[in-house]
Amino acid sequence: MTKPTFYITTPIYYPSAQLHIGHAYCTTIADTIARYKRANGFDVMFLTGSDEHGQKIQRKAEAEGLTPIQYTDKIVATFKNLWKMLEISNDDFVRTSEERHQKVVQAVIQKVFEQGDIYKKNYEGKYCVQCESFWTEHQLEEAGGVCPDCGRPVETMKEESYFFKLSKYEDRLLAYIESHPDFIQPVSRRNEMINFIKQGLEDLCITRSTFDWGIKVPFDPKHVVYVWFDALLNYFTGIGYGTDMEKFHKFWPCNLHLVGKEIVRFHTIIWPIMLMAIGEELPQEVYGHGWLIVDGGKMSKSKGNVVDPVALINEFGADAIRYFLLREINLGSDGNFSRDALINRINSDLANDLGNLLHRTTSMIEKYHGGIVHKVQSTDPLDVKMAGLAAETLTKYRTAMDKLSLNEAIRELWSYIGVANKYIDESAPWVLAKDPAKAERLQAVMYNLADSLRNIAIMLSPFMPGTSPRIFTQLGLTTPEQFSLEEVAWGNFPDGTKVAKGEPLYPRIEVNEKGETVIAASKKTQGAKPAAPAKAVPAPAPVATEGKPEITIDDFAKLDLRVATILSVEKVPKTDKLMKLQIKIGEEERTIVSGIAQYYTEEQLVGRNIIVIANLKPAKLRGIESKGMLLAASDGEGHLVLADAPGMKSGSRVK
Repeated sequence: MTKPTFYITTPIYYPSAQLHIGHAYCTTIADTIARYKRANGFDVMFLTGSDEHGQKIQRKAEAEGLTPIQYTDKIVATFKNLWKMLEISNDDFVRTSEERHQKVVQAVIQKVFEQGDIYKKNYEGKYCVQCESFWTEHQLEEAGGVCPDCGRPVETMKEESYFFKLSKYEDRLLAYIESHPDFIQPVSRRNEMINFIKQGLEDLCITRSTFDWGIKVPFDPKHVVYVWFDALLNYFTGIGYGTDMEKFHKFWPCNLHLVGKEIVRFHTIIWPIMLMAIGEELPQEVYGHGWLIVDGGKMSKSKGNVVDPVALINEFGADAIRYFLLREINLGSDGNFSRDALINRINSDLANDLGNLLHRTTSMIEKYHGGIVHKVQSTDPLDVKMAGLAAETLTKYRTAMDKLSLNEAIRELWSYIGVANKYIDESAPWVLAKDPAKAERLQAVMYNLADSLRNIAIMLSPFMPGTSPRIFTQLGLTTPEQFSLEEVAWGNFPDGTKVAKGEPLYPRIEVNEKGETVIAASKKTQGAKPAAPAKAVPAPAPVATEGKPEITIDDFAKLDLRVATILSVEKVPKTDKLMKLQIKIGEEERTIVSGIAQYYTEEQLVGRNIIVIANLKPAKLRGIESKGMLLAASDGEGHLVLADAPGMKSGSRVK
């Protein structure tokens, strides 16, 4: 039997700034939907990527003394590292700088040109380099003379350009949107786009000739393709347009384009008209999600409130971050991120509710039945109700997920968890265990709890892909290659399974007087700002502290300790210990060579904020000039930990 298909995409991210929590938010949503569809029996294609062309990229690269591809290579690596940390299950990653994408763009623009929908004229108008967007005088007037999207000043652009006849398709597009109410979601975005179209569409400038970082126009190589005409076609590239048409027709039209609300216009006006022009079907749905607000304000570098997702993951774990973003925010609305709210969610939902349920259940099965789960069905009304809850929850869960109400689906799942915790108190296994006549009922209660946790883990897997396998492991179950919602039902827990109680799933997090997070069970401190410099080590080796002379505050003041961001990492050839780290201290980039290759992988280091001695005299190691020294702690017993400064701005002074 052929599986139904589902094609989902994220926007392709522009590599011109540091990673922020918004990148994690959008991609986590898409990943969760993709995982849900796979668990529901769909053949899924999940695409993401990077949008690498345009004037802004070229200017950024030139400012750093790099070529555009060198600049984008560096930043794209951080995207891929973040996706790996978040366990993003994308099937492909399209870079618009790839040859395969270039061929798609050139084929499409040539086709549109040959049918007469592209013409050349001299253009003079207003252009936002930051957004890569053209604006009419009317639009700028309404926005107070600045870019309506980002609020930055616009530039006057005057050059020979090719134009795409958007106006030709204006009425056809409006009729389509009005006759397909689900095409643009949520409804508020749909209404915005209808009003925008009714103001009249102007033909779109789709080539540039004043810079060369882009895809060459095949019929006029002096021009490069406008970044948005180029970028939108990544959705074709990822499914083989022009090279694997069987795959293309299998997945097109796309089921869901997931995008931020600021780029809905490009996806619901420019993109559909491009598709109309070449005779391809329109995507089934474009969903514009809201922005992530940080502590009540929009993220911005100037405000210093950009949240680093890598630092958060290193501190709290990927699944905790995923859970918070998906549970806390209504898809389509702006949502607020705060560290306090995150910790509260971890403690209340993950530690108290889910973690406690698993720990209590496995502990009681070990205590009362030697760790063995016995399949017994009880007629007690309480047990019957508990047994029927799996199917009931699954129905509500599917309804919520199918309408993209992800947080509603999580609430249904947590209602199930809440009932299971209450079931323990109501059935009182500790009382049943004292009465031999209740032995079979006790087995039924333990079975219901174990089976409930199995069902919960399956439904939880799209949201928290790292947690569900951990639950299965503690339940003594083998994690399947693909979780299936068809397995959610009472009675699928194998009789005779031996549980393997482990450490608490999510220990509670405490916050000390310094604002540091402390994992309660271990008393391990996270996110601490060092009160004094950690030991500086050029290579991992035990360093004795005995016999070191005392220093004065003046001696200490000679050290220039700074926060640095790791941009890229590579092993030094013909060595086992040395790594070459490209770091950024404020606006300055430099190289440090350090002996940490035995303790960290490249993926664990990229994007991390560390502490370095910035004023150490340069030294050559294996022919590489090392300017500075990172700080780390070593116990001399094979353990080494870098001194981190998560969330701190690169270049910040350590005092």
